[in-house]
Amino acid sequence: MESNDVHAVYKKLIDAWNERSAEGMANLFIEDGESIGFDGSQSLGRHEIFSHLRPIFDHHPTARFVSKVKDVRFLSSEVALLRAIAGMVPPGQSDFNPNVNTHHTLVVVKRDGEWQIQLFQNTPAQFHGRPELVEQMTEELRELLQ
Repeated sequence: MESNDVHAVYKKLIDAWNERSAEGMANLFIEDGESIGFDGSQSLGRHEIFSHLRPIFDHHPTARFVSKVKDVRFLSSEVALLRAIAGMVPPGQSDFNPNVNTHHTLVVVKRDGEWQIQLFQNTPAQFHGRPELVEQMTEELRELLQ
């Protein structure tokens, strides 16, 4: 089992977001995969994931993700869990907007020798009442900007 393969799926997901490619993102999921967005929006299946993302990319100047994988765990030889942190750099900016820091959780499954996404969850990392944790996460991500 290679965690590099799981990392590669996540990198493709982040790259597709940064390229504003709804199709690129949706195609990384298994047919009945699930995506849970930053605002709690739930999309089930490739078609719905694509349909949810396309208007976002068509009508909003999305910020680019900068992310750091924190852990990959194999639940079996064909199922893995990836955890990452991510920040967003708004268009035309060079630093993060800490208000949209997030935890990413990815469940990938191996089907016909290929790793695909079963679940992607994008959870806000607001750390209510603990601003020092927001700053700590932002600083950890800033190291990736240099």
